[in-house]
Amino acid sequence: MSDDHAAITLRPAVARDEPFLFELRKATMTEHLARVGEPADDAEHRARLLHRYDTARVICVNGMPAGLLKAHRTDTEWLVVQLQIAPALQRRGIGERALSTVLRAADADALPVALKVLKGNPAQRLYERLGFEIVGEDERQFHMRRAPRTSAETEAE
Repeated sequence: MSDDHAAITLRPAVARDEPFLFELRKATMTEHLARVGEPADDAEHRARLLHRYDTARVICVNGMPAGLLKAHRTDTEWLVVQLQIAPALQRRGIGERALSTVLRAADADALPVALKVLKGNPAQRLYERLGFEIVGEDERQFHMRRAPRTSAETEAE
């Protein structure tokens, strides 16, 4: 099911978003963290939620909070820290549309985009479809990277 006609916006996260984002993180990450042996208690969820909160954007669908995107630019790359979509709204293209905002910015800057995904997380398929490749791994995560695309490459798609 696609929400292509839904209005998707990103806005900076503020303190009043924390309860929604905390529950979102628990709903989207607990099973994946448990599978790879990472801690998934409330204190750990809260610490990860607050990590780089200055870069947090609430993904809204028709004005209603639906997810979280944390991404920022360094001198050498764009880094996607977290992407979470409410389970009821997954598989509708919302995450892809939100992530595309980062990919366009990275292409404009001629910089690659890097992220890490927990092994076994179905989001890996989305990242591969968007041109990310596995460039390394550790015990629990794949390290993925997408090279910058020139305007000629994106026009040819």
